[in-house]
Amino acid sequence: MCGRIIDPNLRNTEVNMSQIKLDPFGGRFNIKPTETVVILAKRPLMAMEARWGLIPSWFDGANPRDWKAATFNARIEDAREKPTFRQVWRHGRCLVPVGGFYEWSGPKGARRPHFFHPAGNEANLFLAGLASRWRDLLTCTIMTRAATDAMGCLHDRMPVALNVDERDAWLSGADDVADHGALVALDHRAVAPFGLNRLLK
Repeated sequence: MCGRIIDPNLRNTEVNMSQIKLDPFGGRFNIKPTETVVILAKRPLMAMEARWGLIPSWFDGANPRDWKAATFNARIEDAREKPTFRQVWRHGRCLVPVGGFYEWSGPKGARRPHFFHPAGNEANLFLAGLASRWRDLLTCTIMTRAATDAMGCLHDRMPVALNVDERDAWLSGADDVADHGALVALDHRAVAPFGLNRLLK
């Protein structure tokens, strides 16, 4: 699962950022579903702004809030078979760059956030996503997969973080993607309780 992320820092990347109003160098540390995120699509990579929580083009509601399904995540194993994601499975591929994401541990009422981020000197994780335009609103979802050993102690699902080769394959519409996201090294740490636990709920 992936329900909280932080902004990426797209400084020194080969990304066209002319279409976005968000700060491309980061600044938000608690982005939640229904908020605006940066996605990357097309070739060469173009940064766009999208609502986190995919709304399919066929939805006939009058307002985004009328869409009640929790579509901020989609399972990479079977998204192509789901009515919500089927139309954009091949031609709605995108990347969701993030500086990291949070997962929680502990009992209800005393849960503690853990911050996952790229290992080494990398600034961002590039998560597999799908994008859909509903009316004049661009929306997106983040793909998830079975958790690797690094995260399995906290949750049985995790976002699909792509390495360079996997990013190209994902954006090209490749179908052989079930194993994507197993190779990117992650570091994580428990977040110190300086008011952040309350902030991140």
